[in-house]
Amino acid sequence: MGKLRAFGAFWYDFVVGDDWRVAAGVVAALALTFGVSRAGAPAWWIVPSAVAVLLPYSLLRATRHERHAQRADSRPGGQARGAQPAEEPTSDRLRGT
Repeated sequence: MGKLRAFGAFWYDFVVGDDWRVAAGVVAALALTFGVSRAGAPAWWIVPSAVAVLLPYSLLRATRHERHAQRADSRPGGQARGAQPAEEPTSDRLRGT
């Protein structure tokens, strides 16, 4: 059972990867391609069009996340604007109780 689970985890990570939205978009494009081709219309253009839309979308999301992380690191205390400071963990021994 462990090998089957590892095999499934590999394919999930390979297909979905870091952005499930892109994987869902590709599946939707393939389903749309199937439906259009079954209707008899040319459908060769659907998947390339989906890739042309999904790739910049994915890159925009990834770079936006990266820029946000860099801005948070450059602020005093390493926190994003509007973020509440994290409370220091305290133990009962340090508080004296």
